[in-house]
Amino acid sequence: MSEPGEPRLDRAWFLRGAVEVARDLIGATLLVDGVGGMIVETEAYEQDDPASHSYRGPTATNGTMFGPPASAYVYRSYGIHWCFNIVCRPGSAVLIRALEPREGILRMRARRRCEDDRRLVAGPGRLAQALAITKALDGRSVEQAPFVLAGDGARTDILAGPRIGISKAIDLPWRFGLAGSPFLSRPFHGTGAPWASLRPVALRRDAV
Repeated sequence: MSEPGEPRLDRAWFLRGAVEVARDLIGATLLVDGVGGMIVETEAYEQDDPASHSYRGPTATNGTMFGPPASAYVYRSYGIHWCFNIVCRPGSAVLIRALEPREGILRMRARRRCEDDRRLVAGPGRLAQALAITKALDGRSVEQAPFVLAGDGARTDILAGPRIGISKAIDLPWRFGLAGSPFLSRPFHGTGAPWASLRPVALRRDAV
């Protein structure tokens, strides 16, 4: 395994809004037990976001979202796939949707039973399977083993658009992706816009 040369991302780095963190994670390196690559796609979920698990407050299943920043929040989607998120300020988190595979590619291919590297970690379920992420890692700090997370939002070639697979707040441009990457879970098509061209969006509960 080649250790990333960029600075490690710590709890203080994540103590911000999920939208800002999601954008800044594009281009960072994520490894789990030495397997992973460069983050190329994320989604942000804030506490006042009706599409977020945390919208109605803490429960037995979403409690990790209200825990310390930089914690892994792992949940099962549709009873089938694990999804990996990183907690930001309380009640908010970033879903890691896709990586460009760089380390441990043979292990990822074996876990996924897939030889197409563009599909190895393109999508939250594929990513969790390729990196062997399960509920056992829920609540674990990404500052510690088995995680390595490094890099600091130096990318400027980032697109933003609506999130995928949700039924509420569907127009918020809180999905971020590396422009031109062949490793995205889904192309941005005409909905993608340069991040710098978008204005901040404020949510109000009484407007939902």
